Amino acid sequence: MAADTTAPVILQASGLTKRYAGVTALAGVDFDLREGEVHCLVGENGAGKSTLIKILTGVVTPDAGTITVADKDLTSSTIKERRDAGISVIYQDLNLVQQLTVTENIFLGNEPTTKSGALDKQRMRAEARQLIETLGVDFPVTSRVDDLGISLQQLTATARALSLGGRILIMDEPSAVLGGKELEVLFAVVKRLTEQGIAVIYISHRLEEIFHIGDRVTVLRDGQYISTSKVKDIDQKELIRQMVGRDIEGFQNLDIDAEKGAEIIRLENVTRKGVLHDISLSIREGEVVGISGLVGAGRTELARVIMGMDHFDTGQIYFLGKKTNISSATKAVRLGIALVPEDRRAEGIIPMLSVRDNGALSLVQRMTKFGVIAFKAMFAKVNKLANEMAIKVPDLRDPVSGLSGGNQQKVVLTKCLATDCKLLIMDEPTVGIDVGAKKEIYNIIADLKRRGIGVLVISSELPEILAISDRILVMSVGRIRGEVDPRLTTQEEILNLAIPPMEALTEVGGEQ
Repeated sequence: MAADTTAPVILQASGLTKRYAGVTALAGVDFDLREGEVHCLVGENGAGKSTLIKILTGVVTPDAGTITVADKDLTSSTIKERRDAGISVIYQDLNLVQQLTVTENIFLGNEPTTKSGALDKQRMRAEARQLIETLGVDFPVTSRVDDLGISLQQLTATARALSLGGRILIMDEPSAVLGGKELEVLFAVVKRLTEQGIAVIYISHRLEEIFHIGDRVTVLRDGQYISTSKVKDIDQKELIRQMVGRDIEGFQNLDIDAEKGAEIIRLENVTRKGVLHDISLSIREGEVVGISGLVGAGRTELARVIMGMDHFDTGQIYFLGKKTNISSATKAVRLGIALVPEDRRAEGIIPMLSVRDNGALSLVQRMTKFGVIAFKAMFAKVNKLANEMAIKVPDLRDPVSGLSGGNQQKVVLTKCLATDCKLLIMDEPTVGIDVGAKKEIYNIIADLKRRGIGVLVISSELPEILAISDRILVMSVGRIRGEVDPRLTTQEEILNLAIPPMEALTEVGGEQ
């Protein structure tokens, strides 16, 4: 992107400070935004990004500092007054009502009415279509949201933000669950919006996106303002150094040649009609097998089949050398299989429960005898694992909701490892996690490998899959298109295998 550097500043924040119970979340942070630009905001979890966004949108009142929008002081204004001033936000959790239509979601809480006070449904549909067209896309505004893919749901949330007259759009991790063509659509929409003069604050842990879409980038670290740079004037290595305050060397699987143990699981010609076709693979003790592929390749569907969450039509699964019918997730756990799901907040944790209680969820049944739960032994096991994971929390009885993404992922890992699993499936293990926490997750995977646990890692990040895998299987349209050696292959080779040939597009469907 190439924003006009002479464009007027539409938002100016100066000296923003916020403290919570003696902890400084923001310390004198400055931030500005120009019309028609994409200003990226980066930093590790806990850097202060969320606090800054909450202050800009009026959710949180700063202890010090000022905020002006179009030269109007909004420091003490309400959420509604910020919205009326043109500030809109799209959170990673899109906050859509799944059972309502696109139109109803766009105008939820802001519905136009006729003179008689009834909902003006005709006007709503017409304006919804116009907003969707503004984004440069076309899909039915009468569709229910739960019938749409994640990309169209995100576009619905964007249209809702624009319906409020937003001239400042905050996008919080918009690409976390997108890939391939969906990402291209997202980038095209952002470009179209900035061409209309809308200013975008773009938050992402995927640093490669910053260089693709951003005009400027601001770095926060430990609540402190570090720098603002033109994207063209900074490289990824320097950006990471500023984010973490130190150089982080790329993780490398140094045990790739280590001897592997016995076979844990083997799939032979597993097929699920319309989703997976003729899948054969094996994983051994102490081996990390990576699964790469584009969105829709069938990677998550494969994990669900192995985990017993979805059935398969033909083929065989062998576990520890025995032919096995994994008919449910409960049976999979009993066998020794555990899953770290892609959406940890929706499927991996219960946010209002404590770290300790979340970790114990997988143990309640096995540590109950005659209706009595062995709480002391159960919590002792969880505490030991949580300490080994180095979960950063003052007290293990504190709720998980207050933890960073990286620490929440460690809680999910604690829950999985408490089952004494022999095979751990990790679906997008570092999504929404900062670079420092990623390195910690990689080290945990390396430790699991040394302990003889087999690990199946599904990841959309090619550098990640290359760094941590012993072998990489590349999926495309429900098939395994090839196996590559991470020491000898390239990102280009993996992408070439991942892109489906034309004849494959009609073979197998399925959305990840």
